[in-house]
This record gives sequence, structure tokens and C-alpha cells, in this order.
Amino acid sequence: MDFSFNDEQQMLLDTTQRFLASAYGFEQRHKLLESEAGWSREIWSQLAELGLLAVDIPEVDGGIGAGPVGVMLVAQATGHGLLLEPFLSSAIIATDAIVRCGSDAQRARWLPALASGERIAVLAHEEAQSGIAIDTITTRATRSGEGWILSGAKSVVYHAPMADMLLVTARDDQGIGLFAVPGDTQGLTRHPLRTVDGQRAADIELENVEVGADARLGADVTAALAEVIDNGIAALCADAFGALERILKATIEYSRSRKQFGVPIGSFQALQHRMADMLIQLEQARSMVYLATSHCRDADPVARRAAVSGAKVLIGKAARFIGQQAVQLHGGMGMTDELDVSHCFKRLLAFELRFGSTDAHLADCRQRLRAA
Repeated sequence: MDFSFNDEQQMLLDTTQRFLASAYGFEQRHKLLESEAGWSREIWSQLAELGLLAVDIPEVDGGIGAGPVGVMLVAQATGHGLLLEPFLSSAIIATDAIVRCGSDAQRARWLPALASGERIAVLAHEEAQSGIAIDTITTRATRSGEGWILSGAKSVVYHAPMADMLLVTARDDQGIGLFAVPGDTQGLTRHPLRTVDGQRAADIELENVEVGADARLGADVTAALAEVIDNGIAALCADAFGALERILKATIEYSRSRKQFGVPIGSFQALQHRMADMLIQLEQARSMVYLATSHCRDADPVARRAAVSGAKVLIGKAARFIGQQAVQLHGGMGMTDELDVSHCFKRLLAFELRFGSTDAHLADCRQRLRAA
């Protein structure tokens, strides 16, 4: 099978890598991480100027329409750069939800603003008791005249603090609905928090939040939402792979420069074996990223979820193994914020928990095998 990329895809990857290398170095990122906002509006605007916020918007809607492979390559680069800005949350997941669920008018209204960076939207779906499951959400949408009233709560919504609009999933009389809620709507409360890797998120409370009839995207969006989540998991796996590449590279470089007994520690056979095992795990993760990307838009929901859940599990295990080995090989320095290895490790730890934990996806895979 040919896994090479065409010229346009390679250019997309090179453009993203060059930009992040020049504008998102370790020191610049560290300042953003410690800032009150936790991200940069200027960096976000520059990503928009490069067209990266339109990478998953179809050409008919004015976007690049790079498809799953293009999304994978950009997400891999943002993961390697440990990007703090809401690329996955807004440019991939929320954008995909609007493309799949929105009417022509809603797409024309929101997609250009998302592509230009003027608007940031995030999907507010996961709840404390249901995780990424769709059929068990408890947030309710009740008809009120021509509009709707939303009540419920969402847990750890990534990048919600900087979002202009939340796409809230709620159960209504037609099934599972998706509702666009402006960030300043009365009754909407955001409780900001930091994730383990320093990204900004928030718990969301909705207390009798009133929205108009035009806030609802589609009718029953259960099937479309499952596709959005699977597409998001595939992109998240690519992001994690970028962080895996970075932490392994940092570990190899450290083993060549750190000396013990007058020689680089990379010359010790036992440590060479450990780094070889890390490389094997990295290449397995690469294969699983390709698998998830190739199946993330399958029409068959069972095959699609099997592929992305399998990728989430194996990449989660690789993240834990490579991350732990990298920290151990760096010794005490591996735990400090002075080296990027600790930031990569935290990014990988957050990956294991986001969009369903490794254990949750493993249980899902096990259940599917038993059912078969």
C-alpha cells in the first residue's frame, strides 16, 4: 500500500511545520502557557491567514477541503508543536459539526467566520456520567414558542473559555439535537479550568438558556454527531503522534549529549534497547493514525468506530510507554518544565483522557468483539 503524500498534501504539512517552527518555539509557547489567556489571538489569526482554519471546510463552502489526510497532516504538526490554540476544537470538530448538521444558511453564516478566525466555536457534548456516548446524554432542550430552552451541564469542554459559540448537544422531542449557543447568552455559565497539559477548558452549566428556532442544527443529529466524534478522534490521534515524535527525538538528542562515566549515555546498550522499543511503539502508532484516518469517514458506523477506537487504544498505550520511558531516560530533569519532554508527556497524558479514555475505548473494542 502506498502511504506517500501528494504534492498538495506535502506542501500543507511543510507550511504548517515551518510556521510553528518559526512562530511557536519553546520559549514563546511557555509564555503563552503561563499567560492569563493561555493562548494567542495573534497566532490564531496567522493560522487563519495560512488557510489552516479552513482545512476541513469543503471547497463549495469556501474552504480548502483537504479531506482526512490533510487534517491528519496539520494535526500531526500542531501536536508536534504542542499548540495551545483551539485548532482541533474549533477548526476540526466544531467546523465538521456545522458542515454535517447545518443548513445552507447556517453554513453560510458561520463557516466563513470560523475560517477567518473571527469566530471560535467548540462542541459541548461530553457529560460527567456519559463521556462521549450520545444516547445517554441528559441535557434537555424544551420547546418554548418558536425557540428552545436548554438545561443541563457539560464536562471539561476544551477551549470553551475562548469560544464565541458553543454547539451544545441536548435531548429534545425529535431525538438528539445540536444547538448553537452564543457565549454571552444569559443562563450559560462557564467554569474555567486547566487540563493536565495546561490547555484551557471549562465545565458548562446551562440553566434555562433560551435560544431561537434558528439555533438548532438539523433534526435528529445522532448519526452525524457520531461521525463528527470519530473524525475528531482520528485528528486527536494524529495530534498525539506529533507529540510522540517530538518526545522521542528529544530523548535521542539527550542521550547523545548527556555523559556518564565520560561517554554519552546513548552508547549504553541497555538504553539503546529501550529507545529501540520506543521507536517500535512510535511506528505502530503511525500505522494506527493512518488506519484511523482512512476509516474516519466510513459510511459503516461499526467499522468506523472499530478503527478509531482501536487507534485510540494502541496510541494511548504507546503514549504511556514512550512518555514514561522518555521521562525516566531524562532522569530528574524529565519532570521539570525547563525541558519540552515534560510538556510532551503531559500532552500525551491529556490525550489518553480526552474523547474517551484508553480503558473506555478498550472496553468498547472488547464489547464489539464479543458481539461479533
